[in-house]
Amino acid sequence: MAADNFARILVICTRQIGDVLLTTPLIDAAKRRWPDARLDVLGFAGTLGVLRGNPQIDRLIEVPAGSGWLRSLALIGRLWRRYDLALIAQGSDRAHLYGAVAARRRSGLVESKRSNAWWKKALLDHAVAVDEDPTHAVLEKLRLLEPWAAPQHEVRVQAPPGHPLPPALAARLRERYVVLQVPTIVHYKQWPLVHQSVLVRGLLDDGLQVVLTGGPSEGDRAKTAQVARAVEEDGGASGTADDARVLDVAGLLDLNQMATLLHGAALYIGPDTSITHLAAACGTPVIAIYGPIDPRLFGPWPQAHPASQPYVERARRQPRATILLLQGDPPCVPCNAQGCERHNDSRSECLETLLPQRVLDEARAKLGLPHAAERAGGPVGAAALASAAPVASVASAAPETPAASALHFDIDGAAR
Repeated sequence: MAADNFARILVICTRQIGDVLLTTPLIDAAKRRWPDARLDVLGFAGTLGVLRGNPQIDRLIEVPAGSGWLRSLALIGRLWRRYDLALIAQGSDRAHLYGAVAARRRSGLVESKRSNAWWKKALLDHAVAVDEDPTHAVLEKLRLLEPWAAPQHEVRVQAPPGHPLPPALAARLRERYVVLQVPTIVHYKQWPLVHQSVLVRGLLDDGLQVVLTGGPSEGDRAKTAQVARAVEEDGGASGTADDARVLDVAGLLDLNQMATLLHGAALYIGPDTSITHLAAACGTPVIAIYGPIDPRLFGPWPQAHPASQPYVERARRQPRATILLLQGDPPCVPCNAQGCERHNDSRSECLETLLPQRVLDEARAKLGLPHAAERAGGPVGAAALASAAPVASVASAAPETPAASALHFDIDGAAR
C-alpha cells in the first residue's frame, strides 16, 4: 500500500462543525503524502464553512442534513467511482455508504463493537477501530493514513482564513478584549449562565472588554442576551452605548469573521463546543471548561503537539501550550455521558459546581492580572456583582469608564 499513488481523494466527515475542523490535520497529512492529488471534502450543509478558504481543499460537497437516500440519489450518481481513495472520518452508516459509492479504495473509522461493524469492515481496505481505547479524534482521523504515511512530528488544526469584521463591531473593539462563548449545542455541556454573568462582572472590574459569542439560532441569541442583561441589571445601567464594555455578537459573525475576532482576543473562555476548538486552532490563549466529556476524546488540540494523546482522563487543570482545560470536582468526572440524567437537555453537576471565581482566577493568571486574594475588593460574588457596571452586546473603543451600558447588534451588524 505504501507505494499507492492516488490522484483523486475524498474526505468524508458528516458530523458537526467541531468534528469537521478536527479533520484538517488529516487533510494536511493527505496533501503532504500526495501533493498533486485533487482533494475534496463531503459533509453536511452548514458545517463546512470552517473549511472555506483552506488552500489544500479543491471542492466542498454539501449534503443536506437529515436528507433521506431518495434526496441523495443525484449526489450518489455524481460520486460514483469518481475518486481513487475515500477517507471516511466518521463512523456512521451514511458516511461509509458514501465512501463505498465514491471510491474503489477506502479507509474508514469503525465502531468495532457495534453489531453493524462487519459490513463496514468488509467494504474497507483499512479499518480504524474507534471504541477500543480512549483516543483523541484528531489522532483517530490521522490513523486513516497508517498504510501510506508515517505519523507527523507536529500536528496542527488549521483555522479558516479570517475575514473582515462588520465595521460597527470593529469600531467598538478595544485593544484588549476577552471572548466568552456562552451557549452550547446541548445543555449537558452548558456552563450555567449565572456563573457566566459573575465571570463577566469580574472581567469588567479588571478593566477588560468582554465579547459574548453564540450562533444565529433563537436559543443561542437568547442565552447571550440573558448573560448581558443579568450583568447590566445587577450593575445598574449607566453610560452611553459608546461606553459599552460588553458586546453581544451572537449570530453576527460567520466562521471566518469569528477567526478574525479570536485572533485579536487577549483570551478566549468557552465550554466543550466547536468555537473552543476554533480558538485553539487560532493560537488564542484558551480556558476550556469541560464537564461530562472525556478530554482525551475531544479536548481542544494544542497546536504543534506531537501525534500523541495530549490529555489525561481527569485533572482539575490541564495546561497544554496556549490551552488551559478545566474539569469539575465530582468523582464521576468524566462520565462521558449525556450529563447526570443521560439526555441532551440534562444538567451536569460537574459544570454547576465549577464556580466562576475559579475561572476568573485562572483568567487573571493568563492575562497577568492579580488574583482575587491580592485585590482590595476580594472575591467576586453577589455583592461584587451588585456594584459592578452593566454589560453591552458590542463594546466600544471609547476610554474605559467605571460603568458601562450594554450594546447589542442586529444580524446585519448595526448597533441598537
